[in-house]
Amino acid sequence: MTYSIWSRLLDLIAPRSCAICGNRLAISEEVICTPCNLHLPRTHYAATAYDNEMARRFWGVLPIERAAALFLYESKSEVTRVILQMKYNNHPEFGEILGRMVAREFQSQQFFDGIDALIPIPLAPKRLRQRGYNQSLEIARGVQAITHLPIITDAVRRKTFTESQTHKTRLERNENVSDVFELMSEANISCKHLLLIDDVVTTGATATACGQELLKAKDIRISVLSLAFAKG
Repeated sequence: MTYSIWSRLLDLIAPRSCAICGNRLAISEEVICTPCNLHLPRTHYAATAYDNEMARRFWGVLPIERAAALFLYESKSEVTRVILQMKYNNHPEFGEILGRMVAREFQSQQFFDGIDALIPIPLAPKRLRQRGYNQSLEIARGVQAITHLPIITDAVRRKTFTESQTHKTRLERNENVSDVFELMSEANISCKHLLLIDDVVTTGATATACGQELLKAKDIRISVLSLAFAKG
């Protein structure tokens, strides 16, 4: 990777800092410095994408092909800090950069083999207006930059604005997203293997609700990718 004199000059004038430790980023680093990145807890689920703790979260509720997250998600952890900045502190660029990171790491495990298209979990119009961007779409853009897979955003929509899932139980999460998605068009998804993209999978309720609606289309298969997975 090469860097222009302008990018080096910009980095000198307006140095960027690591979203975790706050130290200055090297010109080749994005969002997270190398020492912090090396210490973030990986799931290694891409190597066992058909049978891991995240994939089993969907068994019996959504017929998925494979599932994997890059990081483990724990309350008040370094991973959580980065994701919360992405979602709530107006950093959509974090999503795209982290999307590229997960795609590079998962490519070596053949995770994207056979995938036809990327489906970012949609936000409700009200939430999208409030935030100004859909973090799942930003992640999908990063994945697309590495895999060159198409992103489909018009197949399913989120009909209603729901409360945050953060402090809800598994049952409450399921009820909170029940019937909130609506299949809009089968034209670009029929007979395809779709990869649902979300920022964090906890109970899997949101991805399940979206996936169940997509399954109304003809002969589709579904897999799930997220930046982080909350165990337990």
